[in-house]
Amino acid sequence: MSVWSEPTRQRATEIIGRYPKRRSAVMPLLYLAMAEEGRLSEEGMREVAEWCGITPAQVQAVASFYTMYKTEPVGRYLVSCCTSISCMLLGADEVLGAIEDQAGVPDGETDKEGHLSVEHVECLGACGGAVAVQVNYELIEGVTPDRARALVDWLRNARPDVVNGDEMQELFGTRRSFEWAIHEEDGAVGPYPAFQPLGTVGR
Repeated sequence: MSVWSEPTRQRATEIIGRYPKRRSAVMPLLYLAMAEEGRLSEEGMREVAEWCGITPAQVQAVASFYTMYKTEPVGRYLVSCCTSISCMLLGADEVLGAIEDQAGVPDGETDKEGHLSVEHVECLGACGGAVAVQVNYELIEGVTPDRARALVDWLRNARPDVVNGDEMQELFGTRRSFEWAIHEEDGAVGPYPAFQPLGTVGR
């Protein structure tokens, strides 16, 4: 018997219908499991295995390979700072340090109230706009230590229901890799990617 809610089961059915083979839906269903429970639990991975027609070990092999799948609870806002080569050369260590200091949360940890989690990550694919930072996988480019501190204060004080990359870029970013062509009004409602079929998108 499914441990997922009816809306989540409906979304799982719709997602699987997009693929010629249901096992190919394993990655979006892992995000769906995270959105359902707030983290990726063993029960959630078993549920994904059932839906995809594969073994729990196969699901765990995927989930353990990608760092975006969180098996431990994270805060309402997941702040990720890229520390790969381009960002590192342009001050990523200082930006990450500013985030940790202002949040009072070391890399890889979550604050006591479950509000903010901080992590360093590998390349976010925005090398031309280094230093790159994400909040709930919404991108901000050209972040400086001062703007990183302002970002943390904004998340703490404004507590937005939705975080939007375009809005945060205007508030806390500087240099972009290139001019973003389409203004995006939607954003992320939790510490997982904003994706309409998952129900993780807000405006």
